Amino acid sequence: MRIKAGSLNLNYELTGKSGAPVVMLSHSLGANLAMWNPQRAALEDHYQVLAYDMRGHGDSDAPEGAYTLEELADDALRLMDALKIDQVHFVGLSIGGMIAQAMSLHHPDRLKTLVICSSSSYLPPPALPIVRERIETARSQGLSVLVDGTLERWFTPAYAREQAQTLEPIRRQFLATSVAGYIGCSEAIGKLNFIERLSSISLPTLIMVGAEDPGTPVAASEAIHERIKGSKLVILPSASHLSNIEQAELFNKHLLEFLQAH
Repeated sequence: MRIKAGSLNLNYELTGKSGAPVVMLSHSLGANLAMWNPQRAALEDHYQVLAYDMRGHGDSDAPEGAYTLEELADDALRLMDALKIDQVHFVGLSIGGMIAQAMSLHHPDRLKTLVICSSSSYLPPPALPIVRERIETARSQGLSVLVDGTLERWFTPAYAREQAQTLEPIRRQFLATSVAGYIGCSEAIGKLNFIERLSSISLPTLIMVGAEDPGTPVAASEAIHERIKGSKLVILPSASHLSNIEQAELFNKHLLEFLQAH
């Protein structure tokens, strides 16, 4: 369904146990809310589950121009307001995890807990030219040139070989992403720098990362864990960037245990 959230129409699905606490799911760059299907199936017996397409993705509006992480967090907040949801358990992966950090820094009263997956809190200087190159490639040649390299970062080679049928709809999700949305969100990632502010976060926090993630490696999650007092870090074996898909059963186990403890 689409709903007006501020100046944008955002696409969302609200499913699960009526009247239960809400778990809000924020996806990766170049994905959409369907990325969370393995988690929604596990969560819906216990929670209301709010999955949404961030601006520039799926069936949400895709305005031209550079976005910011604060703007993307405000979109999530406006979606909650439009649906009259006061607080959520916020789960974000990759750029979704960056949005989770922005939410916790700017709107902590709207969150019950924080789950940051396969993400980072700052962009190391050597990574900025890579982000710029992907932006320029998307602008000049479209996303088809980027899809193979993206899937290679998202999944381990063994999983890609053995689960080719799983990768095909994910490939289609990526290719269906608007160029404006991909560029806008990439610009937001290019300005990522929350690391010195993380110590102010007091929300119960779970951090999960794939042991073989090349894009947001274990060290990036360790840096977040070190700065958020009382946070829990889980390293998922035999998983790359989309650890929620590659190690869905283990991911769900840790997620549910954390949510049920809070």
